[in-house]
Amino acid sequence: LSDRWVVLKNNTLSYYKSEDEREYGCRGSLCLSKAIITPHEFDECRFDISVNDSVWYLRAEDPEHRHQWIDSIELHKAESGYGSESSLRRHGSMLSLTSAASGFSATSTSSFKGHSLPEKLAEMETFRDILCRQVDTLQKYFDGCADGVSKDEFQRDRVVEEDEDDFPTSTRPDGDCLYNNNGSKEKLFPPANPKGMNGIDFKGEAITFKATTAGILSTLSHCIELMVKREDSWQKRLEKELEKRRRVEDAYKSALSELKKKSHYGGPDYEEGPNSLINEDEFFDAVEAALDRQDKIEEQCQSDKVRIPRLTPVPPGDTYSTIGTHRFAEQVEEMVQNHMTYSLQDMGGDANWQLVVEEGEMKVYRREVEENGIVLDPLKATHAVKGVTGHELCHYFWDTDVRNDWETTIENFHVVETLSDNAVIVYQTHKRVWPASQRDVLYLSAIRKILATNESDPDTWLVCNFSVDHDNAQPTNRCVRAKINVAMICQTLVSPPEGNKEISRDNILCKITYVANVNPGGWAPASVLRAVAKREYPKFLKRFTGYVQEKTSRKPILF
Repeated sequence: LSDRWVVLKNNTLSYYKSEDEREYGCRGSLCLSKAIITPHEFDECRFDISVNDSVWYLRAEDPEHRHQWIDSIELHKAESGYGSESSLRRHGSMLSLTSAASGFSATSTSSFKGHSLPEKLAEMETFRDILCRQVDTLQKYFDGCADGVSKDEFQRDRVVEEDEDDFPTSTRPDGDCLYNNNGSKEKLFPPANPKGMNGIDFKGEAITFKATTAGILSTLSHCIELMVKREDSWQKRLEKELEKRRRVEDAYKSALSELKKKSHYGGPDYEEGPNSLINEDEFFDAVEAALDRQDKIEEQCQSDKVRIPRLTPVPPGDTYSTIGTHRFAEQVEEMVQNHMTYSLQDMGGDANWQLVVEEGEMKVYRREVEENGIVLDPLKATHAVKGVTGHELCHYFWDTDVRNDWETTIENFHVVETLSDNAVIVYQTHKRVWPASQRDVLYLSAIRKILATNESDPDTWLVCNFSVDHDNAQPTNRCVRAKINVAMICQTLVSPPEGNKEISRDNILCKITYVANVNPGGWAPASVLRAVAKREYPKFLKRFTGYVQEKTSRKPILF
C-alpha cells in the first residue's frame, strides 16, 4: 500500500502522489455525483468508492477518519450544484444565462469521463429547459414593458386633447402642468419605462435572442446525436484496445515472474526447505527436468565414449573372507551381519513393505518412514541377472577405478583413506539437481565374501557402504552432508551344463538384493523424494548390471 494525498473539492475527489506535487496536477479524479461509497465489512479503516466500472480502494488512518471521510463525501454529493438533472431543475430560472453556461461547461467537462453520452444528452436537455424558461421570463418582461409604453402614449394623447385652454405659457413650480403659448395645458406623467426604452423593439429583440439560443442548442443537440451514433464504433475500438492492453499486461507479468525466478536462481527462497516458494509440483517438475537433461547428456557421452579396458588386479579370494584389523573392523563386521540377517529376509509377509516397481525379474519395495519431517524411506530391490557372478557384480560395484564408468550422478570423488585390501573410505559429491541443494557423502566401502554354512547353498558376496566421519573430509557449507547405509548382496546360482561341457556364462545366474537407507540431510517434499527414488533406483540397477554384463562377456568367469 502507498500513501496518497487525496483532496475533496467541488464534488470531485482527486488524488496526488504527495502534497508537494499538487501543483503538477492530480493523478486521477472521480466525480461524486453518482458515486457509491461502501465501507469494508471487516477492515474498519477501509472504504471503497465506485463510479460505474471505476473503483477506488481507500484506507484511512483509523476508523474515526474513515467515518469523517464518508460523511464529507456524502455531504458533497447532497450539496452538489450541477451534478445531475434533478439538481439543475431545482435551481430553475434563478440561473442567469452566464451562470448556466459556465455551470454547464465546468460540470460536463469535469464529469465527462464518468458519464456515457446518453447521460450527457440528458444534461443538455436540462440546460435547454432552463434557458427556455429564462427566455420565456424575459419575453414576458419585455412584452409587459412594451404594453406599458403603448398605454402611456394613448393616455397622454387623450389628456392633452381634453385640457387645452388659452392661458399664456407659464411653468408651475411643482411641474404638474405645462401651459404653452397657445394657452393649452399638458399634464405631465412620470416615465413608465427606463430611459431610452421607447427606441428599442424589445419584443423583436427577445424573439431574436430566443431564436438564436434555440439554434445554438439545436446545433449542440445535433452534435450529440452524431456522437451517440458513433459511440458503438468507439466502444468496439475501446474494447479491442482494452483486450490488447490486457494481453500485454499478462505477458509483462509473466515475463516479470520469470525474471524474478531467474534472478533468485539458487536463492534460499527458491531452494529446498519447508519455507520454499516452490510448491511440490514445481519442485518435482524442476527435478525431473534436470534428471532428464542429465540422462540425455550421459547417453551422448556413452555413445561417444570409447572404453579402454582396465586390467584391475583382483586380490585372492581369502582376502575378502577375513575380518580386517583396521579401526573400523568391528563396525564393518556388525554391518555385514545385520545385512545377512535382515536384508535377505523375504518381504512377502511384511505389510510394511510396498511393491512400487516391477519390471521382469526386478522388483523394488519401499517402507515409508519419516523423522522430523525428513523422508527416510528404506528401499529394497531384488533382481536376477544372467551371465555374471556375484563376485563380478560386487567387484565392479566396489572398485573405485571403474566408478565413473557406470555411476552418472557423481560430480567427483576420491579415496580419503585405504583401510585394507577390501575396505576404503570414499568422499564423493553428487551433481546438483536444482532446486534441491547439492549433496556430498563420506562413507566406508567394504567388500566381503560370506562362505555358506551348507554345501547346497551358494556363497554370498556383499558390498556395504555406510557413513563415517573423518578428519580429512569435514562437512562444508557448499553441500548438504547425506548419510547412507547401502548394501549390494549377490548369490551365484549355477545350472549344470550338458554332458562334459565346461560351465559357461549361459549356465550362471546371479540373484541380487540391493538395500538402501538414505538420510538426505535436509528437507525436501516427501512426494518429490519418493517419486525420484521410484524413478532412479530401477534405472541404476539396469544400468549397472548391463555395464557388468558388457565388461565380463568375453572374460573368464570369476567365481
